[in-house]
Amino acid sequence: MSFDRPAFNRRHFLELLAAGMGAGMLPSALAAQAAAAGQPVRGGTLIANVSPEPSAGLVGGINISAPVLPISASIFDGLVTYDRDFKPQPQLAESWEQSADGKTITFRLRRGVTWHDGVPFTSADVQYSILNVVKKTHPRGGSTFAKVTSVDTPDAHTVVLNLSGPSPVIWSALFGTETQIVPKHLYEGTNPLTNPWNSKPIGTGAFVFKEWVRGSHILLERNPNYWDQGKPYLDRVIFKAIPDAGARAVALENGEILLAANNPVPESDVARLAANPSLVVNTEGWQAPAPIFFFDFNWRQERFRDIRVRKAFAHAIDRKALAENVWYGLATVATSPVPSYQKAFHNPDLPQYEYDPKKAEQLLEDAGLKRDANGVRLSITHVTCAPYGPVYVRAGELFRQQLKQIGVEVKLINYDLGTYVRKLFTDYEFDTSSMWYSCYPDPQIGVQRRFWSKNIKPGSPSSNGSGYSSPEMDRAIEAMQEEGDVEKRKAHIFEMQRIAQEDVASITLLELQFYGIYNKRLQGLRAGPLTFYSTLADAWLQS
Repeated sequence: MSFDRPAFNRRHFLELLAAGMGAGMLPSALAAQAAAAGQPVRGGTLIANVSPEPSAGLVGGINISAPVLPISASIFDGLVTYDRDFKPQPQLAESWEQSADGKTITFRLRRGVTWHDGVPFTSADVQYSILNVVKKTHPRGGSTFAKVTSVDTPDAHTVVLNLSGPSPVIWSALFGTETQIVPKHLYEGTNPLTNPWNSKPIGTGAFVFKEWVRGSHILLERNPNYWDQGKPYLDRVIFKAIPDAGARAVALENGEILLAANNPVPESDVARLAANPSLVVNTEGWQAPAPIFFFDFNWRQERFRDIRVRKAFAHAIDRKALAENVWYGLATVATSPVPSYQKAFHNPDLPQYEYDPKKAEQLLEDAGLKRDANGVRLSITHVTCAPYGPVYVRAGELFRQQLKQIGVEVKLINYDLGTYVRKLFTDYEFDTSSMWYSCYPDPQIGVQRRFWSKNIKPGSPSSNGSGYSSPEMDRAIEAMQEEGDVEKRKAHIFEMQRIAQEDVASITLLELQFYGIYNKRLQGLRAGPLTFYSTLADAWLQS
């Protein structure tokens, strides 16, 4: 199989679509009977949407961005997957056991699994991936696997994680797009972040990467050697790039695309599409990622190290208006970096910064920032999360309007995805920014990365791009990582939230209600809190 990028023309893509439509119709009487009985039907092409189009690569645990993960989940399997109750289920690991003292976790790997290039999958791949990819380059992995001191491989199908103490968080992070398992024979001796195989990935999953035609589509084909015999049911999956949100809505309505995972249509269109009898608007599949929206300062700039300035910004932004008018009610006001619905971890007793422009003005006065002849106290740039949809640009407009009331002049900057990632996480060329992160089921996975100084990792997307650094915060985070007792660990998690709020390390704004949309012809999606970050191995098409 060749993994070189093929020459592309419109005719080629139309041929792919035609093949998909023809196979998707499944004209045989036998197939129709199976579909009517609710039994999986083999064959067909699923046309899905990817938006925005990935910028660097397609490996979920390396090229970390929301559009990559639904694609990566079908190319790469993880050690485990999770059921609807978020309990681990076998995938590359058939079984596992943890010692009574919590200091070793042993995984028994599935035999007979091969990478898509035919090389056997072994424990060496897991060892290399955890120690050299997940722990070193992943913006969350360093914290999640902080207690892992070494990884043993007593044989080709056994992996033993050695820990300094119990680490409950690991059991929430073993799925394939989080604890990324890559082929050692293609990554060893390279920088995982720039490895060329990221854009032509070799995985162990249900689908094999075939081609990526920039600006058009990403094609995956059925893995004929998949370890789960009989699967996948689909012949191929085409992730089609449709940059315009209005065009995506039309494509969903007319059946041109059958699956779109990442808030594919404007929030103002959601109610209309939810009323369409052929479509399903699903929010359950985003429960585990737990997205949260926030406003960041570039702490490398002296002016933002004055807490009065940061507090002024916090008082100047009307979160309720943001939720109701910009997000059309598909968000709620956040009171902590940890979502309120994560009851086991959320600290309900934190300082808040109510919308109060007068207080904001006074804070800027106290900081010595006076209005000039044009009424301007401070001029800044603000990088929006524009690649992820127009709602983030509208949020930026609201920030601009509300900050203008207190004398802050804001120039909005909207980048494409590749430039956005580089400016915020490599070059650090911004004054302020707004973005969303996934919190995930445990704060040690998705929350701490915003505030831990050791998570300032140039070149690593979704890391601590603000440059916030506090010894007190580091102590709280590292105590959380080290503590094995549930209640004592909770106290450290509460402390992390308190420090973040009191420091105004970042302004946490909204708990977002993400949604994916799919056509009812598409069956077999894995129901649960990770629906859209799960493999399409079980998916099939009704005639």
